Amino acid sequence: MLYCHPLAAHATEAYAKQTGKACAVCHLDPGGGGELTPAGKEFAASLTAKAAPAQVSPVAKGVRFVAGYLHLLTAILWFGTILYVHLVLKPAYAAGGLPRGEVRVGVLSMAVMAVTGAVLTRFRVDSLDTLLHTRFGILLLVKVSLYLVMVLTAAYVVAVIGPKLKAKKRSGDAQLPAGGELTADQLASYDGKEGRPAYFAYHGKIYDATASRLWKQGVHMGRHNAGMDLTQALDLAPHGEDKVLGLPEVGTLIAEGERKAPLHERVFFFMAYMNLTIVFLIVLVLALWRWW
Repeated sequence: MLYCHPLAAHATEAYAKQTGKACAVCHLDPGGGGELTPAGKEFAASLTAKAAPAQVSPVAKGVRFVAGYLHLLTAILWFGTILYVHLVLKPAYAAGGLPRGEVRVGVLSMAVMAVTGAVLTRFRVDSLDTLLHTRFGILLLVKVSLYLVMVLTAAYVVAVIGPKLKAKKRSGDAQLPAGGELTADQLASYDGKEGRPAYFAYHGKIYDATASRLWKQGVHMGRHNAGMDLTQALDLAPHGEDKVLGLPEVGTLIAEGERKAPLHERVFFFMAYMNLTIVFLIVLVLALWRWW
C-alpha cells in the first residue's frame, strides 16, 4: 500500500506578496507548493533564522546589566538634583553663580547617561526600521531628543551664562544701577566680603557701611550681615536709628517686580524651568514604555 504523507504547508501566497516575486522563483512547481528551488530553500532558511530568538552570551548579559544599572542610578541622581534645586531651593539661589557641585553632578551625569544609553540602545535596537517604525523606537527617539536639548542648554549655561553670573557676584555690582535702586537679590551681592561693598537696607533705604569699623567683613556685632534688609533687626537694636542714619545713603530698596532682570538672567531662569519640564517629559516617556 502506498502511503502519502502530506507536506507541511506554508503561506506561499503571503510570501509571494511579501517578496514581490512569482511562486516559481521559490518552487519547482510554477503554481507553488511542493519542492523548493535553491532560492526557495535560502528564503525558508532566512525565515527560520528570524524566528529563532537571538542568543546572548553571559558576558553580553553582564554588560547590559551593568549599563542598565548605571543608567538608572545616574538618572535618579541627576533628576533628583534637578527636582531638589528647582522645587526646594529655587533657581534664584544660583543667580549669583552656578555652584561647582551642581555643575560637576550635571556634567558627569550627562556623560554617563550618553555612554550607558548608547550601550543599551545597541542591545535593543538592531535596525533603523526598529528605531523608526516601532513604538519603542519612536519613544526612544523622543527621549534622546529631550536629552540632547538638556545637554545643549546645560553647555550654554555653563559656558556663557555661568561666567556672567559669577562676574556679577565677584564684583558685587560695584557700580549701582541708574537711580541707585536695588532689589533684594541685587542687594545680596553687596555683602562686604572679598572686597565687595557692605550695603544693607533699612526702612526702604540702602546704606553703605563699607568704611565703618563696626562692619568688618560685612558683619555687625557678629550678628547682622550686610547684603540684607535689616529693618526689623535694627529696630530692636540697643542704639537708636541715628547710628544707621549717620551712614551714607546710597540707594533705595525696590520690589523684585519693579526692575527688569538682565537678559542673561532671564535666559538662565527660562532654561532652568525648561529643563525641569523636560525631566517630567522623560519620566512620562518611561511610563509609556512600561505601562501604556
